[in-house]
Amino acid sequence: MDFNDTPEEAEFRAEARAFLEQHLDKKEPGRPSRDESYMKRAKEWQNIKAENRFAQITWPEAMGGRGGTPMQQVIWNQEEAQFDAPTAPFAIGLGMCVPTVIAFGADEHKERYVKKALHGEEIWCQLFSEPSAGSDVAGLKTKAVRDGDDWVVNGQKVWTTGAQFSDYGILLTRTDPDVPKHKGLTMFIVDMKDPGVEVRPIHQASGGREFNEVYFTDVRIPDSDRLGEPGQGWKVAIVTLMNERLAVGGSPGPDWQEIMDYARDAGTLSDAAFRAKLADWYVAAQGYKLTKFRTQTALSRGETPGPENSIGKIITANHLQDICNSAVEMQDHYGIINDPGKAPADAIFQESLMWAPGLRIAGGTDEILKNIIAERVLGLPQDVRVDKDKAFSEL
Repeated sequence: MDFNDTPEEAEFRAEARAFLEQHLDKKEPGRPSRDESYMKRAKEWQNIKAENRFAQITWPEAMGGRGGTPMQQVIWNQEEAQFDAPTAPFAIGLGMCVPTVIAFGADEHKERYVKKALHGEEIWCQLFSEPSAGSDVAGLKTKAVRDGDDWVVNGQKVWTTGAQFSDYGILLTRTDPDVPKHKGLTMFIVDMKDPGVEVRPIHQASGGREFNEVYFTDVRIPDSDRLGEPGQGWKVAIVTLMNERLAVGGSPGPDWQEIMDYARDAGTLSDAAFRAKLADWYVAAQGYKLTKFRTQTALSRGETPGPENSIGKIITANHLQDICNSAVEMQDHYGIINDPGKAPADAIFQESLMWAPGLRIAGGTDEILKNIIAERVLGLPQDVRVDKDKAFSEL
């Protein structure tokens, strides 16, 4: 394992850092600003990155990328994370949806959608989860029925991040209920502004509204907007899900350093029980850091990282929840205050505590990721599946 940049990587890091320093302010500790100007700033920053070939570094130049290496993308992400970069609205579209369009879409799809998404002109969402099919994505019930050159879609999705401000989405539907559940799915591009699409934001405990319910009522989608062959939607979805697992591998929010600083200011750093927990958090953070270094080393050698990427989200999401819970308990009766103007540390621990359970669901629940680690890292046998060879209509 080599922790050092190669000369070429060091040169790119310096270029990236100089570019970021020219356009952005350094990130300040505390709660990030998400005021009314955030979306405007996000679109402007996305366009600046695209114009300078920093938006999607590994994409080929013909797609608006730089034709760079995965390690260069890692370096860019590391450097950009140190600045006040408004990137949230485009993470799903450029990290998950548009790569799926590039992999399975026709040339006219790539011509129509890729550049606009890359430059921040259009925003995308991912429409997979349903009330009765969350972790079991293949158990979805939203149906698409062929009608001439169109497909008519009816159903419901839930937990769709950013649907309320998205222009397009990739939509996984059931087109054949008379085959096993993984074989009767088909993926489409859907216009989120279609009158048959209704978006209802979900008011979260954290105060945010990132997640949404989305209802489809007789939405007509041209067959030309299908991604992949009919019935092959699971194959398409796997590409999206693998990109998703990598995209949500880490967790924003307070870490051991922030709670240690707060404990020092609060005068509780001398508490032996707290110091023991602090040591555990530090060790876990260092273990995760070294696991990421392993992935980065593989990328720098041109290798493909393995399923150990699933480890990251399990560790960091639970880590975040534990740290914030301890911080709120440390504040005693003041811990119930969630007003950033009145709560200690700008209420960052309260907000992150409320957000952490959602992070443990997004991008695959803890249970799903543990199964991936058990089967693909440890080589343990798969869970028994009694529905494997039954038609979905019989379940």
